[in-house]
Amino acid sequence: MGGFAKWIVGGLGWAFFNPIGGLIGFAIGAMLDNLGEAGQQQKRNTTAGDFLISVLVLLADVMKADGKILKSELDYVKIYLKRSFGEDDALEALRVLKEILNKPIPEDEICLQIRNNLDYSSRLQLLHLLYGLALADGVISKEEIYTIERISNKLGIYSNDYISIKSMFVEETNWAYKVLEVEKSASNEEIKKAYRKMALKYHPDKVGYLGEEIKTAANEKFKKMNEAYEKIKKERGMN
Repeated sequence: MGGFAKWIVGGLGWAFFNPIGGLIGFAIGAMLDNLGEAGQQQKRNTTAGDFLISVLVLLADVMKADGKILKSELDYVKIYLKRSFGEDDALEALRVLKEILNKPIPEDEICLQIRNNLDYSSRLQLLHLLYGLALADGVISKEEIYTIERISNKLGIYSNDYISIKSMFVEETNWAYKVLEVEKSASNEEIKKAYRKMALKYHPDKVGYLGEEIKTAANEKFKKMNEAYEKIKKERGMN
């Protein structure tokens, strides 16, 4: 392993430890032989590396949900990794992902580790990325929805927030209202209040500490929320 493995060595905090550390350790191989002393020195504060490794593991979990790994899914992940690591390191990261796909993923333990160490705004962003993966082939299967919902519960995501993010990708009846977490019967003032609340909750600055790439990805969620608000305003003739 080259740059990516070295990045792992120097860039992990709490994700270095089991169970995530145990799952990725075999994929990185001999490089982790050097992590003994370094691991003891790691601060347990969340780093961008912790978030990205958490993404890799849970992406693998969702990819395995329907029993088939699609090229469109791998392409989605490859694009995300290229943006996060650069061209060369993305190829190494993709090889690590493929190794993870060949191993059983201890979902309960992985989600508990993430829940205990990753702040709520970052967990919401992680969920958004999982739905982006599921929609990579243009269709989200029932198995993928079930898996993401199960992960959401284990990550401690509130049900209204889960429904809001799901509605950004699965456009059901009244999807725009679900994104803003309000009923269709809500007044215009309630709609405006809900929008302001959601704008604070999903603002990209909430995950800015994870790096510019994660902040850029968070903008997609923020734009979808604004799209929902504009749709409601147009339907109601709101100013």
